[in-house]
Amino acid sequence: MKTTHPSRAKTVESKIRRIKKISISEEIAKQIMDLISSGDLKPGQRLPSERELCEHFGASRSSLREALRCLSIVGVLNARVREGTSVAVDGGKFLRRIMEWRLITEKHDIVNLLEVRIALEGLSAANAALNCTAEDVEALRKLITKMKGCGKDEAQFAILDAELHVTIANASGNTVISDLVSVIRSQLVRALTKVLQSPNAIPLSIKEHISLVEAIAVHDSEEARRVMLDHLKAALTRYTESSGATKNARVPARRKPSSKPSRKSKVAQKAS
Repeated sequence: MKTTHPSRAKTVESKIRRIKKISISEEIAKQIMDLISSGDLKPGQRLPSERELCEHFGASRSSLREALRCLSIVGVLNARVREGTSVAVDGGKFLRRIMEWRLITEKHDIVNLLEVRIALEGLSAANAALNCTAEDVEALRKLITKMKGCGKDEAQFAILDAELHVTIANASGNTVISDLVSVIRSQLVRALTKVLQSPNAIPLSIKEHISLVEAIAVHDSEEARRVMLDHLKAALTRYTESSGATKNARVPARRKPSSKPSRKSKVAQKAS
């Protein structure tokens, strides 16, 4: 059983303020989150007893328990019988749940989400090229094969497309990138299904993904980043054209073609 170090417990208790707001449980939860963010409460550290917390917050046990229950649901705290309540060691579950909830409850422009992908997934691809295993590459190539077999089934293709990007993010070795890519992709699948209905969208997307996977397979991080960025910018262009949002979209400028033949062919392909 974990015990709270006396000096740490004293530090935490000295920073707890008596509750004055109407939403007592919400304020308790906020203070606990602030203590975690500041490092006064550390991963794995056990909180003071309910009696002590009620006394320091100046709140009832029901309000305290409601706050602790909410923080436990989202993964910030772990509550166990006879062991008390402690700060969760793994914050990944909490981060993902909060991001999912924000994207579900708030209206986000699809173009904005696509722009976030451009900023995020270039790094994802570059890191995947550096850190991927033979098993990762095999999984990506199997997904490409399945995508080729989708025919004109836009919904199935969009699901496989999302799985491929998440697989790349997982191969990057960065769990934060993996969580963020997973959350954003899950919100984009429906919109991207519509994009895939535009002429040549699926064949073009397959070619772009093949180039991406091959760059990752040979561990060329710069090429993987470049191909990913070109692919996502092309996807953004296809979305704005299919949705009639061209006037308001902010499609990032593509890099100027270099002397590399592969880059020229990609630009010509997208122009068509």
